[in-house]
Amino acid sequence: MTTTLLVGIIVAAVIGLALGYALNRYVINAKASRAADEADRTLADAKKQAETLKKEALLEAKDQIIKQRQEADKEAKERRREITAIENRLGHREESMDRRAEALDKREHQISSAAGQITAREREVEAMVAKQTEELARTARMTQEEAKSELLARIADDVKRDAAAMIRDTEEQAKKDADKKARSIISLAIQRIAADHTAETTVSVVHLPNDDMKGRLIGREGRNIRAFEQITGINLIVDDTPEAVVISSFDPVRREIGRLTLETLIQDGRIHPARIEEMFAKAEKVVNELVNQAGEQATYDSGVHGLHPEIVKTLGRLKYRTSYGQNVLKHSLEVSWLAGVMATELGADVALAQRAGLLHDLGKAIDHEVEGPHAAIGADLARRLGEPPAVVHCIEAHHGDVECQSVEAVLVMAADAISAARPGARRETLESYIKRLEKLEAVANAHPGVEKTYAMQAGREIRVMVQPEIVDDDASVVLARDIASQIEAEMEYPGQVRVMVVRESRAIDYAK
Repeated sequence: MTTTLLVGIIVAAVIGLALGYALNRYVINAKASRAADEADRTLADAKKQAETLKKEALLEAKDQIIKQRQEADKEAKERRREITAIENRLGHREESMDRRAEALDKREHQISSAAGQITAREREVEAMVAKQTEELARTARMTQEEAKSELLARIADDVKRDAAAMIRDTEEQAKKDADKKARSIISLAIQRIAADHTAETTVSVVHLPNDDMKGRLIGREGRNIRAFEQITGINLIVDDTPEAVVISSFDPVRREIGRLTLETLIQDGRIHPARIEEMFAKAEKVVNELVNQAGEQATYDSGVHGLHPEIVKTLGRLKYRTSYGQNVLKHSLEVSWLAGVMATELGADVALAQRAGLLHDLGKAIDHEVEGPHAAIGADLARRLGEPPAVVHCIEAHHGDVECQSVEAVLVMAADAISAARPGARRETLESYIKRLEKLEAVANAHPGVEKTYAMQAGREIRVMVQPEIVDDDASVVLARDIASQIEAEMEYPGQVRVMVVRESRAIDYAK
């Protein structure tokens, strides 16, 4: 029993020793492993810190290099600026030195020139002194009466020269005053007479069956009168005059078309915008037929045949044109007859004189469409339509713009002057008035998007019809301002000109 217990104790002790040894080794190995891991971590941290320090050192080195480079560039720029400034100062100094050198050269040249002038003046003075000395010597040998006579003769010569100069100046001044006075008298006479003449040639009165017709012409809210003025391009004046309205336009052909349109509307009784357009088209056709008839009648009355149909038509338009107080077509017939009679008396070409006399004012029918003097316009038209060169020359020379090269040209010029030489024939005011209205329309028509333009109220108003698809409402305001500015810049006119831009859109459909 005791032996067994002892063996068990010994075995237990051995097992305990073995377990303790094993446990001790395990603890020792665990500590060694932890120490190794700790060492590895420490080494890795050390490497990371070393890398970080290395990178920081590199960055600091790069920053230092960049700063040094920037400082070097800055210093170089400052040096370059200083060098540029020095070069500019040197350049300015060189220019200043060059200018001073040029000034010195000019001054030297002026001094040399002045010295030469002084030398020449000294020589002149010496010559004058010598001459006066000789004159004194000669005078000293004269008697008192001889010296007195010579002195009086010299004084008389001087007085004559002064009197002649005074007379010449007085005559020139008298001519200037006379010319100014004559112009003043003529212009005053033209102004006093031109008013009635303008009213007669720009206004037509249309009689109405009753005063109720005025309301129908005006229409609801002025619809009819606005449509009439827009379509015909004339101004319809409805005032307190009983049973009458007035139509006004500087273009006589346009006014005649408007008059026929209005009379037809009054007879028909149906007055609305569509009817106005229809009647206007018919009246325009009628007036064109009358124009052709007037041209054919003029060629028959003057005995001139073989004219181009376009010339006959253009000649007929002169029936509705007045110039210098005369109907241009009647004036052309007078010139044709006068030139023919004078050519007969002088033995010149009668047919040529009559033909050129009839066509001499042909350009006045289209001078509102073509720029230039009517003589040149008419000559160009006659040349294009096959008229002989002799006739063309008479047309372009009848106002002296071209020197006359034939007897017939001189006769046409003289016949034109004779036909115009009567009371009321020279009224420049009407001609300039018509030109001004035509210029107003031309200024407005030159702008893009403008469809039609009509000058009204004797040039105090201009109505501009624009294409609605091109010019919108905002552009209409700008267009009115641009036209007004151009009129102010390019034209001279009394009072003020009202520019009215009208933009109208129509939608038309048909029920079938």
